[in-house]
Amino acid sequence: DDREEPFRGAAGVYHPLLAESATQFQSQAYKELLPPSGPVQTRILGEVSKEVEEQASRVKDYMNYLILDQMEEFDPELDQMLYYLPLSGSTFKKTYFDPTLNRPVSKFVPADDLVVAYTESNLQTCPRFTHVINMTKNDVRKLQVSGFYRDVELDSSPLHENDSKETIRDLTGFKPSLDSQDNVTLLEMHVDLDIEGYEDKGGDGKPTGIALPYVVTIHEDSLQVLSIKRNYKPNDPQKRKRKYFTHYKFTPGLGFYGFGLIHMIGGLTKSATSILRQLIDAGTLANLPAGFKARGLRVRDEDQPLQPGEFRDVDAPGSSIREAIMPLPYKEPSATLAQMLGILVDSGRRFAATADLNVGDGNQAMPVGTTVALLEQGTKILSAIHKRLHYAQRQELRILAEIIHEFLP
Repeated sequence: DDREEPFRGAAGVYHPLLAESATQFQSQAYKELLPPSGPVQTRILGEVSKEVEEQASRVKDYMNYLILDQMEEFDPELDQMLYYLPLSGSTFKKTYFDPTLNRPVSKFVPADDLVVAYTESNLQTCPRFTHVINMTKNDVRKLQVSGFYRDVELDSSPLHENDSKETIRDLTGFKPSLDSQDNVTLLEMHVDLDIEGYEDKGGDGKPTGIALPYVVTIHEDSLQVLSIKRNYKPNDPQKRKRKYFTHYKFTPGLGFYGFGLIHMIGGLTKSATSILRQLIDAGTLANLPAGFKARGLRVRDEDQPLQPGEFRDVDAPGSSIREAIMPLPYKEPSATLAQMLGILVDSGRRFAATADLNVGDGNQAMPVGTTVALLEQGTKILSAIHKRLHYAQRQELRILAEIIHEFLP
């Protein structure tokens, strides 16, 4: 920050505790969730035979080939998602078949763009949630021509932004272009509806009144309905909702969304930033002191700061220079504040499991079992988070396998 308070040029630095924790987590989770050979592993349930083992091997090899070589967005989208995840606490992946690319697609969806009631437990049982989509008019037009959306005239709308997105934009220094009038905001609502003429019917052929899953897309500004699509397989007797979204959580929250490092150690980071700025400002003021001088005292070139080794002429009529100048009593940076900063940073690192375990600094005669136990103790929190991520990735890969089964040869 370029700060004018409490004085011009005051320190605007931020303590990197939050950034360090998020970067370390991202680097470890990225390697964990996307190994060089691919993330897909197969498991055989039931009787094992040579044919089943060969089929499992083919499924594994083909899905890994698809993810690593064909789905070009999978790697960078996962990379970006794993940086957002520790900060926000919840992120989503949307996996679907893209008819324009003629292959499956897995896109990262920030928590801001998937609106779910906080009291819901999961997406599968939620009666309504909304995916906010920002698209260019040209992309919408392609989908209209292909028959995916209704062919109606849509006006451009300003880029959809909520408070968190504005904050991120301010932090990164980006500004939306004023002449950009090419954006369209769509609301893709996954809802349960009982539509007249398409009712759920029982064994006697009469409507049951049960709402069925649909995907309804509307234009945010004009509220025109662009599409209403059935969201269950036509041959499914239970009419279960089809899955598109996978919810990745950092830690479980008190509602639908998870908690991230901003919720957990955001306060510690703000305090560490405040103390760090105070220490830097104290050093600045101690090195460049200000004060008062007698009105009659004249100093040559007084607007220019003194350079090291420079002596400047002074006119001090009727008194000594010592009596005519009084510097303000600035203190050196406080050792107590510096110690407090260290305590805050250690607390934040301990929570984020980023503290380095210096095994080499310990007793050389320490048993191997004790060293391994210390290493495991230091990675317990990280292991629990990785387990949640593996569970979510398993759901995502199952959605991908279903898409391959349904759309690809």
